[in-house]
Amino acid sequence: MTRPMDFAAVAVLTAAFSAVGCSQAQAPPKAPAKAAAAKGSDHGHSHDDGDHHGHGAGPHDGTLADWGGGKYHVEFTVDHDKKEAVIYVLGSDEKTAAPVKTADGKLLLTIREPAFQVELAARPLAGEGDGTSSCYGGTHENLGIVREFAGTISGEVDGTPFAGEFTEEPHGDHDHK
Repeated sequence: MTRPMDFAAVAVLTAAFSAVGCSQAQAPPKAPAKAAAAKGSDHGHSHDDGDHHGHGAGPHDGTLADWGGGKYHVEFTVDHDKKEAVIYVLGSDEKTAAPVKTADGKLLLTIREPAFQVELAARPLAGEGDGTSSCYGGTHENLGIVREFAGTISGEVDGTPFAGEFTEEPHGDHDHK
């Protein structure tokens, strides 16, 4: 390939990755993504149905979503008994806590069906401070519904908007209905 063709190929691959997040077949490219908003999904258990990105279970056994083309990942967890969602912000390795400073110290959880939103307040973990947190939580009556949720986790980090889509999937150890 010539240099212009190399550049065009990289640009096309980067644009495709930014539009759909990481690929199940290969690791995400190391080049920084231009778009902050990126899609991502997976449930708190490993699944391999081809409709999501194969992240596997998060460190808190939750559903992982890509945030910012792989710069961050967010993990959705739900406790139906407490009617509570807790979101963890993780680094690119999908395991390490990544404390961030969000606008107003909050994230927004938007669930598609039944349609509702939950404002998630910062819950800094031990050692996190100066307005940063890797943990955000909130409650809503509809989180008591035992089912697979799908939606978006969004927030503004250091002036940059981020949004990650997630979809819980049915799995063998228990089914949400």
